[in-house]
Amino acid sequence: MLCLLAMMNHVALTGGRITVSLTALQMGLSTFKVGTLVAVFAVLPMLFSVRAGRWVDRVGIVRPLVIGTTLVAVGTALPFISQTQLALLIASCCIGIGFMLHQVATQDLLGHAEPTQRLRNFSFMSLALAGSGFSGPLIAGLAIDHLGTRLAFGLLTLGPLLSAGGLYMLRHQLKEVDSQLSGAKEAERRRVTELLAVPALRRILMVNTILSGAWDTHLFVVPIFGVAIGLSATTIGVILASFAAATFVIRLVLPLIQRRVRSWTLVRAAMATAAIDFLLYPMFTDVTALIVLSFILGLALGCCQPSMLSLLHHHSPPGRAAEAVGLRMALINGSQVSLPLTFGALGAVIGVAPLFWAYSLALMAGGWVNRNPPIESDRKP
Repeated sequence: MLCLLAMMNHVALTGGRITVSLTALQMGLSTFKVGTLVAVFAVLPMLFSVRAGRWVDRVGIVRPLVIGTTLVAVGTALPFISQTQLALLIASCCIGIGFMLHQVATQDLLGHAEPTQRLRNFSFMSLALAGSGFSGPLIAGLAIDHLGTRLAFGLLTLGPLLSAGGLYMLRHQLKEVDSQLSGAKEAERRRVTELLAVPALRRILMVNTILSGAWDTHLFVVPIFGVAIGLSATTIGVILASFAAATFVIRLVLPLIQRRVRSWTLVRAAMATAAIDFLLYPMFTDVTALIVLSFILGLALGCCQPSMLSLLHHHSPPGRAAEAVGLRMALINGSQVSLPLTFGALGAVIGVAPLFWAYSLALMAGGWVNRNPPIESDRKP
């Protein structure tokens, strides 16, 4: 049920990103301003996710879930009421930090399980987010073309509202869980560097940041690339949805793959495939070719997440699992802030194609660094 509620909020996040960016482009904003708006989705999560993780470790999951869902609802409803640059800016902030709060709490709960069940939990979560990653951009693209950007935001608001209703239905069970998870009320002041000092945890966090950066680069650059070559919002939505569909497909068969292929082998293969994909992307303008490239990229990037999340919880110090999740989100959101800003500024000067090639080089570098991962990190949780 929690995975389903996370899925509802994720529809608002993924659909909100493309709706905000395409609305901004329709308003005549530059690629730099569009990049700034997309980056804002991650600014507050980057700054506060570690503190949010510590808060979840201390108070439990109910309040973060409720506050997070409320913020996502406010963020999607505001541009429906008023379509201005300020409204888009506030929406980006609310949706970003709201989804972060919801995810930290949800992942903390899913990670408090036996190792085999923990991997299953994160597989369910990954499937749910893959489904919402597919439907969010598709819903947004269709709604923009047929209903306009205002009603597209109104449609996206239904996701967090349904999630809020689900939280109300689960209120009694969640309160029981809170009494078990929030035992260490006033923990001593701890430093994030203590988490980064764990070698396996440090490697997992680095890999997650690189792969997530590839994911977000694709989501940011494809709409700009699509507009540049004259594609409609629906077509851009279909291209992004094919990426999400691939993540869903690969996660359906992932349990079979994980029994035969080691985690770090999957990671290196994903980085190599994604690097080649980004290299080829701007060489094509045919919609079918772009859909195929997007699908292949989704297969590559979608295969690592459940194992990485399970390993993250496995190697986290006792009582600091949510803080580790928050640190992971801070690093991921840091790339979500820096990449759109950097690529938005560069895109205005050198065009869109070099942006794909730049991240292809980054993936190659990440694969080279991880050519000899520590044996400790390959251990199954």
